Amino acid sequence: MASGADIVDDAVAYILQQSQGYPYFLQEWGFRTWNTAEASPIQLRDVAVAEPRIIQALDRSFFRVRFDRLTNTEQLYLRAMAELGPGPHKSGDVGAMLGKKNNQIGPVRSQVIAKGMAYGGQYGMVNFSVPMFDAFMKRAMPEFHRPAQAAGPATTAKPR
Repeated sequence: MASGADIVDDAVAYILQQSQGYPYFLQEWGFRTWNTAEASPIQLRDVAVAEPRIIQALDRSFFRVRFDRLTNTEQLYLRAMAELGPGPHKSGDVGAMLGKKNNQIGPVRSQVIAKGMAYGGQYGMVNFSVPMFDAFMKRAMPEFHRPAQAAGPATTAKPR
Protein backbone atom coordinates (compact mmCIF):
# COMPACT_ATOMS: atom_id res chain seq x y z
CA MET A 1 0.00 0.00 0.00
CA ALA A 2 1.31 3.46 -0.79
CA SER A 3 2.22 5.79 2.06
CA GLY A 4 -0.35 8.33 3.16
CA ALA A 5 -3.09 5.83 3.97
CA ASP A 6 -5.85 6.80 6.35
CA ILE A 7 -7.28 4.75 9.17
CA VAL A 8 -10.85 4.87 10.46
CA ASP A 9 -11.51 6.04 14.01
CA ASP A 10 -12.86 2.71 15.29
CA ALA A 11 -9.69 0.94 14.12
CA VAL A 12 -7.54 3.50 15.93
CA ALA A 13 -9.64 3.15 19.09
CA TYR A 14 -9.35 -0.63 18.95
CA ILE A 15 -5.58 -0.50 18.49
CA LEU A 16 -5.25 1.89 21.44
CA GLN A 17 -7.42 -0.37 23.59
CA GLN A 18 -5.65 -3.61 22.67
CA SER A 19 -2.13 -2.19 22.90
CA GLN A 20 -3.04 -0.34 26.11
CA GLY A 21 -1.15 2.58 24.64
CA TYR A 22 2.21 0.87 25.20
CA PRO A 23 4.59 2.43 22.64
CA TYR A 24 6.23 -0.76 21.35
CA PHE A 25 2.85 -2.47 21.04
CA LEU A 26 1.48 0.51 19.11
CA GLN A 27 4.36 0.12 16.67
CA GLU A 28 3.69 -3.60 16.28
CA TRP A 29 -0.05 -3.06 15.75
CA GLY A 30 0.61 -0.29 13.26
CA PHE A 31 3.26 -2.20 11.32
CA ARG A 32 1.31 -5.44 11.03
CA THR A 33 -2.02 -3.74 10.34
CA TRP A 34 -0.39 -1.55 7.67
CA ASN A 35 1.03 -4.65 5.99
CA THR A 36 -2.32 -6.47 6.19
CA ALA A 37 -4.55 -3.72 4.80
CA GLU A 38 -5.08 -3.73 1.06
CA ALA A 39 -6.66 -0.31 0.74
CA SER A 40 -7.05 3.04 2.42
CA PRO A 41 -8.64 3.81 4.73
CA ILE A 42 -7.49 1.00 7.01
CA GLN A 43 -10.55 -0.62 8.57
CA LEU A 44 -11.25 -2.36 11.86
CA ARG A 45 -11.45 -5.66 9.95
CA ASP A 46 -7.84 -5.11 8.81
CA VAL A 47 -6.79 -4.84 12.46
CA ALA A 48 -8.77 -8.00 13.30
CA VAL A 49 -7.08 -9.92 10.50
CA ALA A 50 -3.63 -8.74 11.63
CA GLU A 51 -4.19 -9.32 15.34
CA PRO A 52 -3.24 -13.03 15.56
CA ARG A 53 0.06 -12.23 13.81
CA ILE A 54 0.60 -9.29 16.15
CA ILE A 55 0.16 -11.48 19.23
CA GLN A 56 2.41 -14.18 17.75
CA ALA A 57 5.10 -11.62 16.95
CA LEU A 58 4.95 -10.16 20.47
CA ASP A 59 5.05 -13.64 21.99
CA ARG A 60 8.07 -14.70 19.91
CA SER A 61 10.10 -11.59 20.51
CA PHE A 62 9.03 -9.05 23.11
CA PHE A 63 7.54 -11.40 25.70
CA ARG A 64 9.68 -14.51 25.11
CA VAL A 65 12.95 -12.61 25.61
CA ARG A 66 11.73 -11.49 29.03
CA PHE A 67 10.30 -14.89 29.94
CA ASP A 68 13.52 -16.71 29.05
CA ARG A 69 15.51 -14.52 31.48
CA LEU A 70 13.49 -15.88 34.40
CA THR A 71 14.23 -18.81 36.66
CA ASN A 72 11.55 -21.49 37.01
CA THR A 73 10.59 -20.05 40.40
CA GLU A 74 10.25 -16.55 38.95
CA GLN A 75 8.17 -17.89 36.06
CA LEU A 76 5.86 -19.62 38.51
CA TYR A 77 5.53 -16.42 40.55
CA LEU A 78 4.53 -14.45 37.45
CA ARG A 79 2.19 -17.24 36.37
CA ALA A 80 0.49 -17.02 39.78
CA MET A 81 0.14 -13.26 39.24
CA ALA A 82 -1.38 -13.93 35.82
CA GLU A 83 -3.88 -16.31 37.37
CA LEU A 84 -5.09 -13.37 39.45
CA GLY A 85 -5.46 -11.15 36.36
CA PRO A 86 -3.69 -8.09 34.98
CA GLY A 87 -3.15 -6.52 38.41
CA PRO A 88 -2.13 -4.84 40.56
CA HIS A 89 -2.18 -7.58 43.19
CA LYS A 90 -1.51 -7.83 46.87
CA SER A 91 1.76 -9.67 47.39
CA GLY A 92 0.00 -11.85 49.93
CA ASP A 93 -2.53 -12.94 47.29
CA VAL A 94 0.27 -14.02 44.96
CA GLY A 95 1.90 -15.90 47.82
CA ALA A 96 -1.40 -17.57 48.68
CA MET A 97 -1.69 -18.76 45.07
CA LEU A 98 1.68 -20.46 45.57
CA GLY A 99 0.96 -21.76 49.06
CA LYS A 100 3.61 -19.46 50.54
CA LYS A 101 3.68 -16.77 53.19
CA ASN A 102 4.87 -13.23 52.43
CA ASN A 103 8.26 -13.81 54.07
CA GLN A 104 8.74 -16.92 51.90
CA ILE A 105 7.76 -15.26 48.65
CA GLY A 106 9.43 -11.88 49.27
CA PRO A 107 12.79 -12.81 47.71
CA VAL A 108 11.16 -14.00 44.48
CA ARG A 109 9.05 -10.83 44.35
CA SER A 110 12.26 -8.81 44.73
CA GLN A 111 13.93 -10.79 41.93
CA VAL A 112 11.13 -10.24 39.40
CA ILE A 113 11.11 -6.54 40.30
CA ALA A 114 14.92 -6.35 39.90
CA LYS A 115 14.62 -7.98 36.47
CA GLY A 116 12.04 -5.39 35.43
CA MET A 117 9.21 -7.90 35.08
CA ALA A 118 7.09 -6.32 37.80
CA TYR A 119 7.03 -3.26 40.00
CA GLY A 120 5.96 -2.73 43.55
CA GLY A 121 4.13 0.57 43.49
CA GLN A 122 2.25 0.83 46.75
CA TYR A 123 3.50 -1.08 49.78
CA GLY A 124 2.54 -4.74 49.61
CA MET A 125 1.41 -4.55 45.99
CA VAL A 126 2.89 -5.98 42.81
CA ASN A 127 2.03 -5.33 39.19
CA PHE A 128 3.30 -6.44 35.79
CA SER A 129 5.72 -3.91 34.33
CA VAL A 130 4.27 -4.22 30.81
CA PRO A 131 0.69 -4.64 29.69
CA MET A 132 -0.54 -7.97 28.36
CA PHE A 133 2.15 -9.96 30.19
CA ASP A 134 -0.53 -11.74 32.21
CA ALA A 135 -2.11 -13.06 29.01
CA PHE A 136 1.31 -14.08 27.66
CA MET A 137 2.07 -15.99 30.86
CA LYS A 138 -1.16 -17.95 30.41
CA ARG A 139 -0.17 -18.78 26.83
CA ALA A 140 3.41 -19.67 27.78
CA MET A 141 2.36 -21.74 30.81
CA PRO A 142 -1.22 -22.84 30.10
CA GLU A 143 -1.52 -25.02 33.18
CA PHE A 144 -1.36 -23.53 36.63
CA HIS A 145 -1.75 -25.90 39.54
CA ARG A 146 -2.03 -24.39 42.96
CA PRO A 147 -0.12 -26.38 45.56
CA ALA A 148 -2.42 -28.43 47.79
CA GLN A 149 -1.75 -26.19 50.79
CA ALA A 150 -2.77 -23.17 48.69
CA ALA A 151 -6.15 -24.62 47.77
CA GLY A 152 -7.77 -22.94 50.72
CA PRO A 153 -8.33 -23.67 54.37
CA ALA A 154 -9.16 -27.22 55.25
CA THR A 155 -12.54 -27.66 56.84
CA THR A 156 -12.98 -30.32 59.42
CA ALA A 157 -15.95 -31.00 61.58
CA LYS A 158 -15.41 -30.59 65.31
CA PRO A 159 -16.18 -33.67 67.35
CA ARG A 160 -19.23 -33.36 69.58
